[in-house]
Order: sequence, then C-alpha cells, then structure tokens
Amino acid sequence: MPATEADLFAFLDAHGIAHRTHRHARVFRVDEGHEIKAALPGGHTKNLFLKDAKGQLWLVSALGETRIDLKSLPARIGSARLSFGSPERLYEALGVTPGSVTAFALINDPEHKVRFVLDAALIAHETLNFHPLSNDATTAVPREGFLAFLAALGVEPLVIDFTTD
Repeated sequence: MPATEADLFAFLDAHGIAHRTHRHARVFRVDEGHEIKAALPGGHTKNLFLKDAKGQLWLVSALGETRIDLKSLPARIGSARLSFGSPERLYEALGVTPGSVTAFALINDPEHKVRFVLDAALIAHETLNFHPLSNDATTAVPREGFLAFLAALGVEPLVIDFTTD
C-alpha cells in the first residue's frame, strides 16, 4: 500500500523537516494554478515520470518554467531513449496517479527502482513546493529539508543544469 499524505507528513516530522501545506482545487498541469503559485513563495515544480528504452524508470523534478528536451536528456543523464511512463507503471513504482507526480513519491520507492533527476534551477530556491502525493494541495519545504528528505530515503539526486547543453 503506498504512503498516504499523513504518512508523508509523519516522515517529514520524524526527520525534523519543516513543512507547510496549502489546500487548493486539483491541478493537473504546470500551466494551471497560477493564483496558487502566486500566493506561495519559492520554486514550483513540474515532475516527469519517464521510462527509458532499457526499462529504467526516471523521475525528473524541475522548476515549472524549465524547458526539458526529452531528445537531448538521455545524453545528459546517461539513459537510453526516453518516453513517458504509463499510469500503471507510475502507480506501481511511485504510488501516485498522473497529475500527482511529485518528488515526495520517492517515499514509495524503497528499492530505488526510480532514478531521480533534480533541476539545478529548482534546488537554487530556498523553498521548494511539491504536491504531497495528491494534486489538491501543495507542500512547501526548505531546500535543506528537501535534501534531508532525500538523504533519509537514501536517494542521491542527479543534479542537472537544464540551461546548458
């Protein structure tokens, strides 16, 4: 059974990671919810669940406005050709559904089957905003708290500067 929002918050609390959650209407795409983003300081994310031609799963968390070229990304991250993962594979790997993809879903990948790519422009923000496993809320954490979350999970992010080739 995948972690719930309550499980996520308990995990953050147990690791001393400050977090603040704002409830809102469901948002399914990055270009939705501008008023929500305007009310919440920090970096807002887009998250891509990908599968490469060799079957490796990838999660990319980037600043919402970051342009990600899926044709050039494999050379940058050392993967085979990439495509979007199916909703079934997403739920099996990370326990979330399309529209709710989030780096917090790595809590549901204890075997580290999903490789995590983190946008350098996103991690440059002091506050990071992610869905807390569902797309009807946004949870803000300090950058150091997010890095502590990853460390507690044993996840080493591959940090990529998407502004360079």
